[in-house]
Amino acid sequence: MNNKQSDLYINVIGGGLAGCEAAYQISKRGIKVRLFEMKPLKYSPAHSSNNLAEIVCSNSFKSNLLTNACGLLKEELRKMDSLLIKIADETSVPAGQALAVDRDLFSKKVTEYIENNSNIEIIKKEVTSINKDEISIVATGPLTSDELSMYICRLIDNKQLYFYDAAAPIIEKDSVDMNIGFFGDRYNQEKKKEESIEEWQTRINNDNFNDSYINLPLNQEEYETFWKELINAEVTVLHDFEKKEIFEGCMPIEVMAKRGIDTLRYGPLKPVGFDDPRTAKRPYAVVQLRQDNSAGTLYNIVGFQTNLKFGEQKRVFSMIPGLKNAEFTKFGVMHRNTFLNSPEVLNKDLSMKNNSNIFFAGQITGVEGYVESIASGLIAGINSTKKVKRENIIDLPVETMIGSLMNYINVPNKNFQPMNANFGILPKLAEKVIDKRLRYEKLAQRSLTSLEKWKNK
Repeated sequence: MNNKQSDLYINVIGGGLAGCEAAYQISKRGIKVRLFEMKPLKYSPAHSSNNLAEIVCSNSFKSNLLTNACGLLKEELRKMDSLLIKIADETSVPAGQALAVDRDLFSKKVTEYIENNSNIEIIKKEVTSINKDEISIVATGPLTSDELSMYICRLIDNKQLYFYDAAAPIIEKDSVDMNIGFFGDRYNQEKKKEESIEEWQTRINNDNFNDSYINLPLNQEEYETFWKELINAEVTVLHDFEKKEIFEGCMPIEVMAKRGIDTLRYGPLKPVGFDDPRTAKRPYAVVQLRQDNSAGTLYNIVGFQTNLKFGEQKRVFSMIPGLKNAEFTKFGVMHRNTFLNSPEVLNKDLSMKNNSNIFFAGQITGVEGYVESIASGLIAGINSTKKVKRENIIDLPVETMIGSLMNYINVPNKNFQPMNANFGILPKLAEKVIDKRLRYEKLAQRSLTSLEKWKNK
């Protein structure tokens, strides 16, 4: 590359939310951008508009309230001068406390800004390979074209790219009723046989007890009531292009349940190896929660990959004893979603570990949601300019929602799955705050204060 800043450029591959935000952040720092977008020459199965930053699902950017994790994330992005959040605010439509946009006007205004930016050149072309000697950001989203997906597979040694997302719901550990739930797995349950119920309960309640599973026992009546609601719950209709890929890979729990009333009791809800500490007897069925992050604040529901609508997941899964007041940080999903195992592949600045010239942004990194994609585009855009200018990368405090998201996709996790903004990924407060709303308020205040201190360094 030429050393004159006016001749420097960064490639951005993909004109979605993350790619457009990255292009803006680069351009405002005086670096030229070559933005590659394959539309209208070629469309993904979910896209139809010629505009950039096309919104293909809901038009909601979720809540604006600071007591909502996505609301906090948007406020941080406003303070970081996010172009796309600014345009979302300008094109908002009435939606109560949520930020919803006129999707066509939103995409049109983003496109107009990018087209009129003298530092950004839009190149209508499908990218199928990447020049490893040029600085590039790959922001091709969860529907990355097949040819580029295969190239990325080779780029990362053919082992860390996933082609569909079949994830179980994730909940906050603190919202599980541990008067019902108990720690342990089927193997260490054998230890219980040598202990009294009191000794067992004392051991599992000890702060030093560190087990990665929480077990929720169900009696016959509880199980059968849950089963009836599960098989009759509403499901999300899949796109035709998703159906074959998903159902060859795994089975939704509601589909499994429809095979017979006892099918789940011989599958993910089998009670073998467990005794309920409250009764000293084997329960009729057991739902297991598995630790999902290194801090032990998030747990996923084992075997509960599902295609139920989000509201139905909340309703039906909250019927499980111990989950009546469960706080869901991520609902189960089953759809095509190309994403990296980012902790294995990416550095903290979102560049590749084996080639720091190549950055990734958007849902392909393992963040999930519109606003989360914008946040990763902002970070990749800024850090790629830091690379060009040979400056130190930005690393936002983990107390911020942006910083926590970037930390989530960077910390090793053997069960890595895409994640959206949620308070469960933030570090805990120094003091224990039982009231959820007050706790979220304090977390939000701490995040914004931390961001301001970081900006004022």
